[in-house]
Amino acid sequence: MFAVIQTGGKQYLVSKGSKVQVEKLAGEKGEKIVFDKVLFTAEGEKYKVGKPYIEGSAVEATIIKQGRGKKIEILKYKAKSKYRRKAGHRQSYTEVEITKI
Repeated sequence: MFAVIQTGGKQYLVSKGSKVQVEKLAGEKGEKIVFDKVLFTAEGEKYKVGKPYIEGSAVEATIIKQGRGKKIEILKYKAKSKYRRKAGHRQSYTEVEITKI
């Protein structure tokens, strides 16, 4: 069985036991989270499609860790004008394990 959920403006294909890194969510390690924006579920040949979400459907998950991704460097450069800017960014994420669909 698998499902497509929406969180943080993105969609994720999940199944029971899978680990997913999603946009940062409030909560501590070990807490349970419920994703109620379920777009699609399938079990064998049976499936449900939401318009846009499936009513009464939810996916439960447990927070494994809160973390930050790899550093991305942003460079701006304009020729012949001595203009250079350098900045960095690290995106925060929450890693969750799906426990129930």
